[in-house]
Amino acid sequence: METIPMDRALALAAVAGAGSAALLIGAFAFQYIGGLAPCDLCLLQRWPHAVAVLCALAFLVVPNRILAAIAAIAVAVGAGIAVYHVGVEEAWWTGPTSCTAPEPGALSAGDLMTQILETPVVLCDQIAWSLGGISMPGWNAILSGVLALTWLGAARHASSSASQ
Repeated sequence: METIPMDRALALAAVAGAGSAALLIGAFAFQYIGGLAPCDLCLLQRWPHAVAVLCALAFLVVPNRILAAIAAIAVAVGAGIAVYHVGVEEAWWTGPTSCTAPEPGALSAGDLMTQILETPVVLCDQIAWSLGGISMPGWNAILSGVLALTWLGAARHASSSASQ
């Protein structure tokens, strides 16, 4: 019976790692198959999932609560970046000047031209794709939150089996 918590921890870590891998594969599919180039914030949201996938692989070899906690923190940070990105898309707050359009009249003509020439083609404040009224970063925030909770479950079960 004492292997059940560790079996559950391994299963939760595998599911969470596969979830992050699926989100990364989806992002690359949208980019390379669907032709939707990512903005700076989209690219930033990929890194926490890469960390979580690496943690999942390591957890399957050496299961411990520290790896699960690192993965939980990583995907929670990713969820935070995604929520920030949704706020930029919905104009709840201003995004980075490197990837958002300036407010009308906020810049002189010369400054506006400089920003246009320095701004990437893909703007962070434009919704490139949505499903059910929720944009890609919105879905990433929701799914990353679920994955963070899954990782916390893995950490709890890894911790309980380690104390036995």
